[in-house]
Amino acid sequence: MSERLEQLFWDEASIEVAAGHGGAGAISFRREAFVTRGGPDGGDGGRGGDVVLVADRGLASFLGFRGRPLWEAEDGKAGTSRNCTGRSAEDLVIRVPVGTVVRDALQGNVLKDLNEDGLTLIVAKGGLGGHGNAYFATATRRTPRFAQPGLPGERRKLRLDLKLIADVGLVGLPNAGKSTLISRLSALRPKIADYPFTTLQPALGVVAIDAGKSLTLADLPGLIEGAHEGHGLGDRFLRHIERTRVIAHLVDVGASAEMEPLQAVRVIERELAAFSSTLASKPRLLVATKVESEEAEELARALATELKREILLISSATGRGLGELKGALWKAVGEVAESGTASV
Repeated sequence: MSERLEQLFWDEASIEVAAGHGGAGAISFRREAFVTRGGPDGGDGGRGGDVVLVADRGLASFLGFRGRPLWEAEDGKAGTSRNCTGRSAEDLVIRVPVGTVVRDALQGNVLKDLNEDGLTLIVAKGGLGGHGNAYFATATRRTPRFAQPGLPGERRKLRLDLKLIADVGLVGLPNAGKSTLISRLSALRPKIADYPFTTLQPALGVVAIDAGKSLTLADLPGLIEGAHEGHGLGDRFLRHIERTRVIAHLVDVGASAEMEPLQAVRVIERELAAFSSTLASKPRLLVATKVESEEAEELARALATELKREILLISSATGRGLGELKGALWKAVGEVAESGTASV
């Protein structure tokens, strides 16, 4: 995979986070005019800032992490005289896309799945401030000449993986018509061209069904044979499909199709099954695209007969069948929601 293509994904990130150190306690004694016996008055240090991840539905990738491998929170301020506590540092808030799976990079364990907008995770806790010498004064130790340093903040390396969360995931071979379809059903305007791998980044579009009803569709890069082993754009995008409730499998039956429809269906089905049992068992609709001629319609009907499956016939160019497709997707997603089947 070329370096240029690698830079376009931004659905993975490795970062190091460092919470702030606690401020040092102060060593100080009261010295005021007309006060003959000034005692210790060194204040405590402030707390170091935490590092907090927050899921934000307004983000779609880790592009903002480019060129910033280390994220450091501020240190707490040192205590001062007159029993003044040092200022505690502000927490460092890092916003990540909804669907971010947070792992400890060294241990490999999942710390949290930030799969809802607003979910938070403290990934590094700031150190506590040290006590000043006033804290240590007692009846028998009236002039302590020592204080505590602040405690260090936590530091850890993280692995962030993004799994898009959508109602429907569009899959198919390159140029099956996924980007054109989502541009017709939603306000999303992905790049569309007549060469493979036009779509290089997964993206979400919102499809209005009727008043108060909508679905989210994930436009995913085309798959090729061997995708589960990393061929083509590889398995980096198969994992995004795991989060969808329903799969819409698009197969090109138009004159521009580069593969016979039955073979195209079987290639994608094998790749989904080879990647995980979750994908193999996920509900899906078979959709014949580019049905703009009698020959294309005959191919679609023959495919349905061969597979003994219902197939939806659409044309994004003419609008044929798009209303029926939206209705079928809404029904399928509703059935999954009623059954209580959860996305991964």
